[in-house]
Amino acid sequence: MQNAMVTTTMDLPGYTITRSLGVVRGITVRSRSVVGSFIGGLQTLFGGNITIYTNLCEQARAETYQTMCQHAMKLGANAIVAMRYDATEIMAGLTEVLCYGTAVVVVADGNRG
Repeated sequence: MQNAMVTTTMDLPGYTITRSLGVVRGITVRSRSVVGSFIGGLQTLFGGNITIYTNLCEQARAETYQTMCQHAMKLGANAIVAMRYDATEIMAGLTEVLCYGTAVVVVADGNRG
């Protein structure tokens, strides 16, 4: 699924939703490694962006996004609307990242024949 076919809005400009296939999601649970926690701790001493944690978050979001898109394609969707991310700390150092949205079938405006 192309990134342009996934949106946080309730519709996709230039397209008409012809079918809604339901909620799709991607989920991952991540933990920090001992080495990552140590390096992250060192980075906090100097302030600024804690790059090791930023990279971990980006990887988790990318993984959940891809899983959500695969789920939607299995249902026959060609787009996802109302996409959101959510994260919950399950316990210290263990975080669940969720990406979800509504799988839909769309047609380009003017192609509804």
